[in-house]
Amino acid sequence: MTKSMTAFARESRTGETGELIWELRSVNHRYLESTVRLPEELRALEPKVRERLAARLGRGKLDCTLRYVSGPGAGHNLRIDRHYLRQLLAAGEAVAELVGQRAQPVPFELLRWPGVLQEQPSDLGPVMEQSLTLLEKALTALIATREHEGARLARLIHDRCDKLALYTAQVRERMPRVITEIRERLHHRLQEVRAELDPNRLEQELALLAQRLDVDEEMDRMEAHLGAVRSALNGDEPVGRRLDFLMQELNREANTLASKSSDIEITRMAVEMKVLIEQIREQVQNIE
Repeated sequence: MTKSMTAFARESRTGETGELIWELRSVNHRYLESTVRLPEELRALEPKVRERLAARLGRGKLDCTLRYVSGPGAGHNLRIDRHYLRQLLAAGEAVAELVGQRAQPVPFELLRWPGVLQEQPSDLGPVMEQSLTLLEKALTALIATREHEGARLARLIHDRCDKLALYTAQVRERMPRVITEIRERLHHRLQEVRAELDPNRLEQELALLAQRLDVDEEMDRMEAHLGAVRSALNGDEPVGRRLDFLMQELNREANTLASKSSDIEITRMAVEMKVLIEQIREQVQNIE
């Protein structure tokens, strides 16, 4: 199934151990590039988080953020940073000496000072397990969004492929008439000097000209590439890079058609084909 690389998912869980919130944002990128932001106390989760992201996503730039607010069941322990407290007291005594007053620290006032009193969950194991379980749920939601958007992109691309196929058929239909018209114009222009020309050589030159103008091979390849695009869109593997390559091939055939054309209508169709290919290419940039 075709997947877009642009999506967002948010999943939360509230329990005795606190509240966990995952937010996942992804945009298009050539490879899988993940930025993981975790609370300091859950930093040890990062290797497992990256492993799960890589297992379920193929491409995209991913912003992955976990927020954690501890709850009453988290089993917090209060710890005093004694080294920091001693530094704070020493700084207070130094200030008191400078201003000529005696330092009289109040214990509960010191506890309010940021960094003196620290809370530490006694056991983060359950919180980590809950975080990973919630991450899987968030990834499932993100992938569902990517698939939904991917289906929309696939419909747009199929529509433009149908239009390209229609132009290809119209080029095939018009080319014999174009070659006939060119032959007639050349014959008319050469009427005055026909007596001086070898009729066999003239027919050879006209045949070579028709061969140079013939675009059947280009249209055959165009149809083959369009079939490959449709086949890729209906597959289950990541197809973004393959589709990007096919766009280059389609554009090459359209350019060749335009360069060979000596007919205004075929030139116009070649330009329209190039516009459609560019529209597809823009959509392909966002497909995994």
